[in-house]
Amino acid sequence: QVQLVESGGGLVQPGGSLRLSCVASGSIFSINVMGWYRQAPGKQRELVAAIINGGSTNYADSVKGRFTISRDNAKNTMYLQMNVLKPEDTAIYYCHARATSYYWGQGTQVTVSS
Repeated sequence: QVQLVESGGGLVQPGGSLRLSCVASGSIFSINVMGWYRQAPGKQRELVAAIINGGSTNYADSVKGRFTISRDNAKNTMYLQMNVLKPEDTAIYYCHARATSYYWGQGTQVTVSS
């Protein structure tokens, strides 16, 4: 079992920045991919960014050049640095881990509005 706890969401003005954190616990040795997803009202959950063991990353086209995903293995923590935020980035952001099964955090709200 893997437990994931997100933090760092909030209200920010367009053009601003936020950093999300996801702390993993439990059978973290079994994790091979971690990522961030988001779900806006009335829309399907979508992949924002992912990072695999070894450090390779991939991003949704809509966030390339603005968001950066990273991991600190010593702290069992994954981050999502979000810059130049836009109103369309407003969503609940979920931490995800793939191990022998799939695990989700509870989500953290990000609202981009003036």
